[in-house]
Amino acid sequence: MGCRAVLVEPYDWIGGQLTSQAVPPDEHPWIETHGSTALYRAFRNGVRSHYQRYYPLTRDAAADPFLNPGGGWVSPLCHDPRVSLAVLEAMLLPHEASGRITVHRRARLIEAQAHADRVVAARIGLADGTEIVVEASYFLEATERGDLLALANVEHRTGIESASDTGEPSAAAASRPLAMQAVTIVFAMDHVDGHHVIDRPVDYDHWRNVTPPGWTGPLLSWTYPNPRTLRPTTPRFRPNIADHESHEEALRHPDLWSYRRILDRSLFTNRFFQSDVTLVNWPMNDYLEGPLLGVPDTEVHEARARALSLSLFYWLQTEAPRPNGNVGYPGLRLRPDVLGTGDGLAQAPYIRESRRLRAVTTVVEQDLAVSARGDAGAIHYRDSVGTGAYRIDLHPTTEGDPYLDVAAHPFEIPLGALIPERVDNLIAAGKTIGTTHITNGCYRVHPAEWSIGEAAGRLAAFCLQRSCDPRSVQESDLLLGDFQTLLQKAGSDLRWQGNERLPA
Repeated sequence: MGCRAVLVEPYDWIGGQLTSQAVPPDEHPWIETHGSTALYRAFRNGVRSHYQRYYPLTRDAAADPFLNPGGGWVSPLCHDPRVSLAVLEAMLLPHEASGRITVHRRARLIEAQAHADRVVAARIGLADGTEIVVEASYFLEATERGDLLALANVEHRTGIESASDTGEPSAAAASRPLAMQAVTIVFAMDHVDGHHVIDRPVDYDHWRNVTPPGWTGPLLSWTYPNPRTLRPTTPRFRPNIADHESHEEALRHPDLWSYRRILDRSLFTNRFFQSDVTLVNWPMNDYLEGPLLGVPDTEVHEARARALSLSLFYWLQTEAPRPNGNVGYPGLRLRPDVLGTGDGLAQAPYIRESRRLRAVTTVVEQDLAVSARGDAGAIHYRDSVGTGAYRIDLHPTTEGDPYLDVAAHPFEIPLGALIPERVDNLIAAGKTIGTTHITNGCYRVHPAEWSIGEAAGRLAAFCLQRSCDPRSVQESDLLLGDFQTLLQKAGSDLRWQGNERLPA
């Protein structure tokens, strides 16, 4: 839209969940045709085109318009995060080359300067140890932890709100700001011949003896609570299952190996790959011993979360019970190359829950839960700027709360949730929007965050072009109509067709 922008990226890779956090996209059943934006669909098409152009796919796989390179059952597009990165970098490159956007990788936000009701500037630490100060008309809060909200003293919430505060049926009796969903350090692994056992992690004994709240046994075991029923469940785990059953059979009877598998070697010709590759983002490496924001020892907690993931991997290699009565899979191998790291762990933690903006509009459970809305579907927002669909899916918290799983209707994204109650030139552009602890559980997934970010960027540009502010756009029917028309012409879906229902 003709504006100049600066992107501050704390890791080697742009892309967040898709890349540095190594989380395949959690998507809804209609993602191939609607319920996102044209740009997001272009990204998805780019991923498939990358495989079809550069990878030795089988004839059937190459011809499949809905190619799922990993055959994982968490997503219709489980794929290597390096492919996400390649596609995103290609999409970004023309704008970098034109000088319209400047990207600072391995950079960090140090300080934000605010005056009255505006953010004035941000001080950024660069990879080479120098610092710069960025002044801008608008600041988009797209950090994973809501860092800009904290540094600019923008009103926000963390953790669990009380039922008296939100009126939500599933809310707790009292607010607890430090009760946040578990974070996870994802890792990549394959399974090949040989002995690839890593050194025993220093704190392995701690993790193998921990029993989390609500569990019937140790954290490092095959039995954990089913997220929906909270009853114990024991999955299957069969490395390289394509060797002895069809791809379709694997999807009908899923197990942990194929859950977040990003490379299914049966889809490639002539045994091109030695092994499948899978990403491990399981209940067993959810870190529950402290949050990664709002406390002084966040670096300690992040290091312990990384140690937990290494301990889970070591347990898989050495002690995990096998169906034949043996223990351990010494052929499991970490894949640092897949994640661009030296240890095989993701560059960044997967943070499910951030600081959340105190916004003009706060999305609450009764706006979209099936139990509250019945057959009426989710509430329609006058100021919708996008769509999303996912169950309200909350992982256990750092203060012992169990899984929460609530059926939800496909929902809309209200513009008011992107706009602060007070500050005039900050726009929430990711999971920092005005949701609650509960509704964050369905707004935090990839397509919804993309739609939020795209709306936020276009809103800033629209406001610059019209010499207005975001709150005026939300309040004025005329400005809002013009902005929604702009979004629709750019390919954003603002409404659902009306017949979509997620499985119960």
